[in-house]
Amino acid sequence: MSLHWFSPPVSVKTDQPGAIYNCNNVEGAAAELLKWSKRGPHWNRAVRVCMACLADQATAQEVRRVFRLAAKEEGVLREGH
Repeated sequence: MSLHWFSPPVSVKTDQPGAIYNCNNVEGAAAELLKWSKRGPHWNRAVRVCMACLADQATAQEVRRVFRLAAKEEGVLREGH
């Protein structure tokens, strides 16, 4: 299975103190989304767009955009990284 890459990466805080994850593909974004707890409207949209991308119905760049919004909603987005 090939990964669906996007650029630039979205930097998010992880559950490990001080650790940052630079997410640059749809599969990684989907896995990260499943670890989050708030699961608000942006999270729901990000999950749907990830699934659409894996079914060739959305682009990796669309996933990047909604994943970034979901990370901000979750409070884990690292701005400027």
